[in-house]
Amino acid sequence: MINKKVANVDAALNGVKDNMTFMLGGFGLSGIPENAIAKLVKLGVHGLTCISNNAGVDDFGLGLLLQKKQIKKMISSYVGENDEFERQMLSGELDVELIPQGTLAERCRAAQAGFPAIYTPAGYGTEVAEGKETREFDGKMYVLEHAFKADFAFVKAWKGDAAGNLIFKGTARNFNPVMCGAAKITVAEVEELVPLGELDPNQIHIPGIFVQRIFQGERYEKRIEQRTVRSRG
Repeated sequence: MINKKVANVDAALNGVKDNMTFMLGGFGLSGIPENAIAKLVKLGVHGLTCISNNAGVDDFGLGLLLQKKQIKKMISSYVGENDEFERQMLSGELDVELIPQGTLAERCRAAQAGFPAIYTPAGYGTEVAEGKETREFDGKMYVLEHAFKADFAFVKAWKGDAAGNLIFKGTARNFNPVMCGAAKITVAEVEELVPLGELDPNQIHIPGIFVQRIFQGERYEKRIEQRTVRSRG
């Protein structure tokens, strides 16, 4: 069994450079790779293309990279919680590609499975399909969407072992699984790194073959994106 464990986030991000393309798991602020994002901020890499369902909030998640002007392009499906994102997009500082959420997931999954492209009905007849190949199957029109190409995928899991086997918890099981193995190098940060053989094989969501590096993260904030409570009395 190949040991994928690395000592810390510094070793996990070895090889990260300017102008790379990254996939980052998470949905809103749930299940985001907090340690990897914080390290990317400290490294100061620029010119990044980031593939993520959303862009975090102004002072957390990918919002931290946006504050430092480290991202040149965002490929996302929902970006409505970040004022700095909006400002940079409207000013032309940030290139933005908005994708239907299901298409975003399937383009990740296609890369994971080694497929060069997929056909999807989502977006046909809209701006999403402009300039793209379309084809009819059984009387229904589909749009050709290419699989993503990324240098690194950064994902967050609940538990993992040294072989890279991963278990996700709750809503964190969102875009993280489909991004595993969808880039040249997949880095998994986990809340709990356990010895080999301790994970129940029937509970594993992603096998270690899709992961190249794994480390135990620390000091997770797990912020709530929007807290709504009922007024008292």
